[in-house]
Amino acid sequence: MPFFIRNKQKSGKIGKRNIQKSSKPPPVKIKRQKVDENIESDSDVEVSEQEGDGRPASYSSDEEQQIETAQEKKLRLAKQYIEQLKREEADKLEDKEIDDDVIASRLKRDILEKSQKLHYDRADNLLQPEPELIKVLRGHKLSVTCIVISSDDRYIYSASKDCSIIKWDVKTCKKVQSIAGGRKGTEKSHIGHTSHILSLAITTDSKYLASGDVNNLLKIWNPDTLQHIKTFHGHRGPVSGLSFRKGTHQLFSASHDRSVKIWNLDEMSYVETLFGHQDSVTSIDSLTRERAVTCGGRDNSIRVWKVVEESQLVFNGKGGSIDCVALIDEASFITGHDNNSLALWSVLKKKAVFTRYGAHGEKQEGSKFVTEENWITSVASLQYSDVVASGSKDGCIRVWKVGRDMRFLHLLYTVPVKGFVNSMKFSNDGKFLVAGVGQEHRLGRWWSIKEARNSVCIIPVINKPTDITDTSKPTSITNPTDIPETSRNKPIDDTTVQS
Repeated sequence: MPFFIRNKQKSGKIGKRNIQKSSKPPPVKIKRQKVDENIESDSDVEVSEQEGDGRPASYSSDEEQQIETAQEKKLRLAKQYIEQLKREEADKLEDKEIDDDVIASRLKRDILEKSQKLHYDRADNLLQPEPELIKVLRGHKLSVTCIVISSDDRYIYSASKDCSIIKWDVKTCKKVQSIAGGRKGTEKSHIGHTSHILSLAITTDSKYLASGDVNNLLKIWNPDTLQHIKTFHGHRGPVSGLSFRKGTHQLFSASHDRSVKIWNLDEMSYVETLFGHQDSVTSIDSLTRERAVTCGGRDNSIRVWKVVEESQLVFNGKGGSIDCVALIDEASFITGHDNNSLALWSVLKKKAVFTRYGAHGEKQEGSKFVTEENWITSVASLQYSDVVASGSKDGCIRVWKVGRDMRFLHLLYTVPVKGFVNSMKFSNDGKFLVAGVGQEHRLGRWWSIKEARNSVCIIPVINKPTDITDTSKPTSITNPTDIPETSRNKPIDDTTVQS
């Protein structure tokens, strides 16, 4: 028994010795602590005091003066924004001195635009322009397929089936620069396009110009110099539509591969792909919100893509191919169909609010009126207003008034233009309409109008000379659904259908 007791006590003492040894700090650590204690100086005290204040050691009084509060930052950014608006308005008005009322009107317009309450009543003030006032710019050898206008309305960019891009000066109506097209098979050596260009888009700040072609390529250019910046290889089909989100460098591209892709040009990178269409996507448009509207041709659908919500709204048409689309505002849009019809849509309804059949002509056969085979090849809207335009191959562009709540389309006037009107855009100030015209349809060669000229047409938008409000200011500052009815003219025929 004592044997076991002695062993236990012995083992217990050994355990205590091990614990005491392990609890002692190693000699190296003790030496380091002593060294650290010995090298303290006045500079270390200053550093610790500064660190205690939350400031870096290199902090200086000059930097303290440069630090601004949140309120000061808001004030500085507001001043910069106002100076930018003054420069933009001065360029438009060609006047060095800008009245405060002009800036106030611009600020008010920007706020209403972002809040989706901006609306102009302009249709009742428009007059039909004389044919001799139309300016025709010729430089492309083949059909013009697409056009865009710079944000300051000084330049027009046009692209064609001849694979070239031309920059035009609006005032002089002369060619400024161009990107020549290349031959098939020279893709590796030629900087420009070597196949038909189907789409163009330009950023709000005119920093980037994008172009898409039949070879599935998406090219980015500098609009000032037309120098090549980047080529994206992502689509598996022709790039049929391009649109920049307003005020950003976010690019939407639509293709015959049934997809819509999003690109970020700040980082020159691909973002994501949106799927849903069952046929070739033929047209695309976007405004300030992170959304895009597309039409799917023969799948007979229009889709509004909500990027942030990761969802989509689907709208179904009534027969035929939906070939073109243009946003009127964030809540409504217009589409053109290959059965010679125009449709007005609201994001609140799945079906068209109003459809006008035979929009571009009909002929009489006996006692019946038969709609001509005039495909609607392009549509354009004077954004946030009640004015839209449509083009076909019937020899004229038609300008329409959009009724209250999208309930009707009334023809205002026609503009004679011979050939296929493949693309149209209103200027940002609403003073002119630009049309890209060709002998052939932009997507094929179903017809060829030999007497037409491949050209870019600048059509003035003329206001009535008396009792006109300044078009630079909103004439109606309400929601589109709350706009009071103005004097209306009766439709010119009974070819309208309301759904």
